[in-house]
Amino acid sequence: MSSGSRSPSHQYIRSYDSPCLPQSCYPTYSFSYLFYISTRLLSTLYLSHTHEDNQHKKSTHEMVYFKLDGRPVKHIDRKALYTRLEARINYLKEFLDFNSGDVEALASGARYLKTLIPAVVNLTYRKLLEFDITARAFHTRDTASDTPIEEFYNEASPQIMRRKMFLRWYLTKIIQDPTQMDFWRYLNKVGLMHTAQERLHSLNIEYIHMGACLGYMQDIFIEALMSHPTLSTSRKTALIRAISKIIWIQNDLIARWRMRDGEEYADEMSEYLVDDKEGYLGDKKILGDSSSSSSASSSDDDRASIRSGIAPSIAPSITPSVASACPFADLAKPVTKTKIWAGK
Repeated sequence: MSSGSRSPSHQYIRSYDSPCLPQSCYPTYSFSYLFYISTRLLSTLYLSHTHEDNQHKKSTHEMVYFKLDGRPVKHIDRKALYTRLEARINYLKEFLDFNSGDVEALASGARYLKTLIPAVVNLTYRKLLEFDITARAFHTRDTASDTPIEEFYNEASPQIMRRKMFLRWYLTKIIQDPTQMDFWRYLNKVGLMHTAQERLHSLNIEYIHMGACLGYMQDIFIEALMSHPTLSTSRKTALIRAISKIIWIQNDLIARWRMRDGEEYADEMSEYLVDDKEGYLGDKKILGDSSSSSSASSSDDDRASIRSGIAPSIAPSITPSVASACPFADLAKPVTKTKIWAGK
């Protein structure tokens, strides 16, 4: 076949921009080219939107991988639980159903809880001084120490009075505004400061004692609130649920510094190792009143509570020999004697 004579099929093997493309091919070429361009544009748009959606889901840590019985299953970033305090708190609050109802219960019932605090403090320190392993820590600052102590502190010792003051401030703090992140940062610091990781004033209180102490205080709160003579059952329930959830989150923020879970992220947890003064979060004062008058009144209240075994607000009206540990004891007598009502 000569060069001038070409098969019809050869005429189709040309570049798309060829000016010699047979006229009969125009419709096929146009449709194919437009289809190709449209597909490319749609693919680009889809990938762009998918990327944006994935970024949004990752930023909220609520990526839905699948549904269980029609309910979305939320994604939790495991690394974030160990490296970002806010992520850990959000997960705990959501898991425990700590919500606006609990915040409202604390706000409306704060006065009842505050009335209980002096009795909780006195009973807690009385309990801590019952055992040599916890009583020794007030001398050695370490429950792992077996250093012999000639004479242990008692409830009236200045050192114990000072510790009581801080516990009162702490309990007042945990019934305040849990909607602020500083609230949870301070609870996290409480867990850290008892692990001997702070360099200025090393304090090592092993987890078994911290957990037992929290459980003991929670029991006092539950017993006292359940025994309250005037609160409705619904309000008692709401208060107990709210304070219990906070205590359990505090328990986690103590345990996290003792557990090996997430230890592969230890280097990224170093941001929490700070040497703040007690009662401070950075330069911000979290606990107590800086005025000397407030400190004095706190000490006086503690001394009054120690002598009577009850809250200072009702101490003058009850004889110490028959005093109840419960601030509500002057309102009504319980049907049965319990630990807080009996002052034991």
